[in-house]
Amino acid sequence: MPFPHSIRVACATLIAGACVAVSAQQPPAPPEPGATTYNILLRGQQIGTESIAVTRSAEGWNIVSSGRIAAPVDVVARRVQVRYTPEWHPIEFTFDGTIRGQHQVMQTTVEGTTATTQLTVDGIPADSVTNTIAPDTALLTPNSFVAPYEAVSHRVRGLQPGATIPALSVPQMTFTVRVGESSEDRIQTTSGIVVAHRTRITLALPTTTIDADIWSDDTGRLVRLSVPSQSVDVVREDIGAVSSRSVPISRPNDEQVKIPANGFVLAGTLSRPTDTTAARLPAVVLVGGSGPTDRDEMVFNIPILGQIAGALADAGFMVLRYDKRGIGQSGGRAEAASLTDFAEDARAAVRWLADRKDVDPKRVALVGHSEGGAVALIAAAKDKRIAAIVLIAANGVPGAELILAQQQHLLDKSKLSPEEQQQKIEMQKRIHEAVITGKGLDQLPPDVRRQVDSAEFQSILTNDPAKIMPDVRQPILIVQGELDTQVPPSNADRLETLARQRKNAPPVEVVRVAGVNHLLVPAKTGEVDEYRSLPDHHVSQDVIGAIVSWLKKTLAAPAR
Repeated sequence: MPFPHSIRVACATLIAGACVAVSAQQPPAPPEPGATTYNILLRGQQIGTESIAVTRSAEGWNIVSSGRIAAPVDVVARRVQVRYTPEWHPIEFTFDGTIRGQHQVMQTTVEGTTATTQLTVDGIPADSVTNTIAPDTALLTPNSFVAPYEAVSHRVRGLQPGATIPALSVPQMTFTVRVGESSEDRIQTTSGIVVAHRTRITLALPTTTIDADIWSDDTGRLVRLSVPSQSVDVVREDIGAVSSRSVPISRPNDEQVKIPANGFVLAGTLSRPTDTTAARLPAVVLVGGSGPTDRDEMVFNIPILGQIAGALADAGFMVLRYDKRGIGQSGGRAEAASLTDFAEDARAAVRWLADRKDVDPKRVALVGHSEGGAVALIAAAKDKRIAAIVLIAANGVPGAELILAQQQHLLDKSKLSPEEQQQKIEMQKRIHEAVITGKGLDQLPPDVRRQVDSAEFQSILTNDPAKIMPDVRQPILIVQGELDTQVPPSNADRLETLARQRKNAPPVEVVRVAGVNHLLVPAKTGEVDEYRSLPDHHVSQDVIGAIVSWLKKTLAAPAR
């Protein structure tokens, strides 16, 4: 008979969430020497760990692991071992652990193309199962331990899209692993940059298919395994740490830096020109937009600030960009911060940069995109060390007015009647009033209140460039995409008017870029619902060229 007490074949996915919960009493065995720890997450919550060691000798590959997984799986693996020849031909698979409160040992041995599996439950052997397999079959496990996927991690690196790897989900289900497209991710950890090779794979099971992504490092070792349909992630401990971050764009001489702020540290990247003889360089601090924005301002796979930083460094500027407070590797708490707090962070970044011996403290500019433009304006009004500011897709009207305009734009595209649209607008006005005054917040629906009851949102609503601009004495460049539907081009017109009304009229220039949306990339409509399908993920050269040209002119070294 088949194995009635084993992990069911019907649960032959990476997390056996549909299986009956089990009681795992025994602890896992101590990790093998040189083992690497992986965190197992289900729906974003850690439910287990696994320690995996991989060794290679003249006899072949040896993969060994131990670990524990809590509910809803509840399995302890005292030892998982898979052995292969040097050519990845399977030799043996062993699972020794506790499942459903029972001690189980499952062992598969391979002779040629025959795989024989024997299960023992609480010392009582069950009938064996025999499968005919391909010579290069990968021996995988139907439970959620991923050590056997080390073989897949190593093998996919040498395969082209469309290739397949035969697999046996021990004890008795054969299937194939289809190899898809690959890409390269760079991940910064506390010990350095990990270059991870990411490959899309599909587990073609007899009755269904499961898509997954598998990452391997330069040696082929498993870095991460993600199964979105099951909300499962298995991540190497250093990669999954809060101190780690994806690096979508970088330069060979980038430096990872720490910037002292108000009671915490901002983490950032400093990009330098590759060819310069100047003792002191002009410098730029980049400030990203709203939400959980990291130093690259990655939005819909577009590293907006990362691309701008590279272009400015190529043009001869020292460029600093940083993770927003409470985001990525930066300290502080984002949920309690207002635009003024973010402006203080920008000033801290300017101060840190200006104090460097290789930076000219009189030639430091601030460049802000979207909400970062409002932050840059506030910082410039308070800090005369800022020599110039660039406002990209920034609001020129009060925040509450801009949000109402954004909502009206979306309503105009909807099928709601004029009366229904007006009801939506009136509700938005009531929300604004409650947030600004603090009166009536308890009358808002709980989900709405959770979204709007924050210092940042309140400061966005009350932010008014007209009240800030008179104190801004620096030269200003205003850059605006003409297809921007989030911050309409009329905002650039308003900012220009306000800037020209300043006392003694410091210099102001406006650049309007045709065919560019709020993300600063070429677009057809500029609508938000177009973002996911944009074919070009490169910030427009017209945008970058305008910023570079203006900064070179505005921050030019004084004549000697």
